Amino acid sequence: MELLCPAGGPEKLRAAVRFGADAVYLAGTRFGLRAGAGNFTAEQLAEGVAFAHAHGVKAYLAVNVLAHPEDLDGLRTFLREADAADVDACVVSDPGVFTLVQEEAPRLALHVSTQASVVNARSCRFWHGLGARRIVLARELSLVEIRAIRADVPADLELEAFVHGSMCVAHSGRCLLSLALAGRDANRGRCAQPCRWKYALVEEKRPGEAFPIEQDEGGSYVMNSRDLCMVGRLADLRDAGVDSLKIEGRAKSAFYAAATAKAYRMALAALDGDPDAGTEADWRALLDRTSHRPFSTGFFYDDPRVVAQVHAADSAYRREADVVAEVVSGGDADAAGAGPVEALASQRNRFFRGERLVLIRPKGRLLEFSADDLRDGEGRAIDAARHPTMAVRLTLPAPAEPGSYLARALPPRDQTT
Repeated sequence: MELLCPAGGPEKLRAAVRFGADAVYLAGTRFGLRAGAGNFTAEQLAEGVAFAHAHGVKAYLAVNVLAHPEDLDGLRTFLREADAADVDACVVSDPGVFTLVQEEAPRLALHVSTQASVVNARSCRFWHGLGARRIVLARELSLVEIRAIRADVPADLELEAFVHGSMCVAHSGRCLLSLALAGRDANRGRCAQPCRWKYALVEEKRPGEAFPIEQDEGGSYVMNSRDLCMVGRLADLRDAGVDSLKIEGRAKSAFYAAATAKAYRMALAALDGDPDAGTEADWRALLDRTSHRPFSTGFFYDDPRVVAQVHAADSAYRREADVVAEVVSGGDADAAGAGPVEALASQRNRFFRGERLVLIRPKGRLLEFSADDLRDGEGRAIDAARHPTMAVRLTLPAPAEPGSYLARALPPRDQTT
């Protein structure tokens, strides 16, 4: 199965590629559904695709807005630029945009976005008949339904499913709440996420007097979804016939792109029988270090508790261990049997001499160690790395290529779902 990772900007693309993506999805400054992500200028798009291809990674361009007339201005030029940048496919939801891709960039494969709400085999065959190579299935499908779809569609039609990241209370993300309350259209990439807000009830003859819709002592978040996490259940997705595993998160950090790519790469390696791939506890410990809401398995399983599985009690993000530094240079990462090395890192969050850290590299297992040898960029001993982006020298337990991360160690915990 292909591992498809988010690339919300150039730094995030490089992180996803280095940490194990088979493919990335990205967007230009227009026509994608994540206006809040960094996204790519025409020049950055060409450079990002070239970087991905140089590492054997495919690049898919999200052009998945539900297009209004004014949205079509410049789309032909944009598609020709995307074709010139050598992207591998366009992800679209609007039939009009679909036909424009065929006219302006017929070389590009067409993937039908989850925004198209494809939930049955007849819809799959409809899009395939128009020229689609892949369907990004609606997140509301169960594994039983996906298996039935796989059995009833052409063998050359690829099926993609989300396996990790934020979920939406609206069916396939097609929500008007943001437009109604904030004047920002989610279907054109500008969602204000009002489903994450706290709500109260107001009676029209008592203005200013709000009555809480009490869920618990923290308030009511009646539309707030948990995050999806299927890292320990990839065999079920494989058995259902899924071809591509998609991680949500173009608006999230470069570390999120790296950590999710690595966790799912390790899980796929375990599925292939790699004895060094670690366990679900290892993968979950890595995912716990990213910013996330409580995890669930979404709609994949026929579970009467599915509403409880999907619904979150508040809008807070969790992150259980900060990234404290990024490796600038750390020896020859491919050196066989190499031991401890002196490394240069760039600080991201304050950390202290003697603190337990974890080295997170693109390849290899996570390595926990103690930062006993801590110096500034000039080699002077320091008791803490206190200043943002300051140069820090320390001893790592093994060589690490540039772009590797150092994070605080997690205390032992139960990793059950």
